[in-house]
Amino acid sequence: MKLTSKTDLEVPVSFVYATLADHPAWEREAVRRGAQVERPAGSPGSGVGASWRVRGRFRGKERKVLLRLTQVAINEMMAYSLDSPSVEGNAQFEVLALSPRRTRLRVMLDVRPKTLAARLFLNTLRLTRRRVEARFDKRTAQLAQRIAEAYQRSLAKA
Repeated sequence: MKLTSKTDLEVPVSFVYATLADHPAWEREAVRRGAQVERPAGSPGSGVGASWRVRGRFRGKERKVLLRLTQVAINEMMAYSLDSPSVEGNAQFEVLALSPRRTRLRVMLDVRPKTLAARLFLNTLRLTRRRVEARFDKRTAQLAQRIAEAYQRSLAKA
């Protein structure tokens, strides 16, 4: 199942990219939301090859995901691979400078089933595709709002 969403922010592209690339902050956010995050041994701290093992509850069950950074283009994009016992996929975050103070954030997610149960779950999501896309758009807008608020806070401090 492929999902794509985009939103525009009144924030410079470098700040948007820096916020997305702040992996320690995202790790702390995941922990605050109840997930367990660990770095596999031998994983680089940043850059291509950096990886995280994430465990948490989703839809009433304990889920495990290995998240690996696969591509980086500074101030342009980051791509991740997702691997779990039931699904695999890719996530990509692209940032595009529309003007010096305006940025477009595009988020793409592609998830493929590895088990029969996951295939059935993804097929039911396809039946309600508009609702799923609306929720994905809402989450992308929330991410953009969070980045914009962080930018405003950084301006107030300066």
